[in-house]
Amino acid sequence: MSELRAAVHVAEPIPFVNPIPNAKPGFWSPISCTLIYSAKEAVLVDTPITTEQTHKLIDWIRRIAPDRKLSYVYITHGHGDHFFGISLIRQHFPETKIVATTAVIEHMKQQLDPEVFKEVWESRFPNQIPHQEPLTFITPISPQSGFHLEDRWLLQPVECGHTDTYDSTILWVESLKLAVCGDVVYGQVHQMLFEANTSEKRAEWIRDIEKVEALEPVYVVPGHRQSEEIDGKWHLESTKKYIRDSERIALANSGDGKVIFEKMMAQYSERYNPAALLLSVKGFMMAAENFSEKAF
Repeated sequence: MSELRAAVHVAEPIPFVNPIPNAKPGFWSPISCTLIYSAKEAVLVDTPITTEQTHKLIDWIRRIAPDRKLSYVYITHGHGDHFFGISLIRQHFPETKIVATTAVIEHMKQQLDPEVFKEVWESRFPNQIPHQEPLTFITPISPQSGFHLEDRWLLQPVECGHTDTYDSTILWVESLKLAVCGDVVYGQVHQMLFEANTSEKRAEWIRDIEKVEALEPVYVVPGHRQSEEIDGKWHLESTKKYIRDSERIALANSGDGKVIFEKMMAQYSERYNPAALLLSVKGFMMAAENFSEKAF
């Protein structure tokens, strides 16, 4: 085999402990991890959260692309559910170079702040996350220069603004017409708008999706999708529609989190993980300064 290929592993949904007192446990959305590989080398884009999930990913890499050097792991954005597995990846593939944009690296460091890590991640996944090291081993990568596989195929970060979080990126592979989108794009999973809780941020997210559309991709990999989905460019339009519908329903029902949740659930009943929608609604309410735990 001499040409470039790609495959996607979807880390299964896993339960998490709900940190809100007396709240029911929830499930974390499935996480897409993309492998781009040639006859000799491979690049992994993003990892899942837990030790168990990451061991399954490692087994999958060795099965889907055996005898390749895992040259790079690229991290699309700073949320911990897309990079906590890198310490295990480095143990099993010690020659791997971990790369991300400078802004993403700074966000990753924020996620590993002891207080943030304990409150946001360890509380939800106690004793399940691999040991995290200081991120001194990560190499900043320039979007202008990108990086190459086998010194032949260019893989290029594309910086986005605020999507479901700040300083998001995608990885663009021109030779495959492939956009690996992290959380810039979602599949049939409720989108996380907790941080995209203002009209300005949601408008910026839509502009970033249009930036991906301008590349004219054939394959679009969402950061979260159900395992059966195909990675098609229709995910771009459906992600924009969800954002616009959230905006419309949130503004029309300001102050009533229960109604916002119910209307979004009625319109998107086929999407996985209402827990993500609950967090989005809380973000809307907090932005409107009307947030109350009693609304949920």
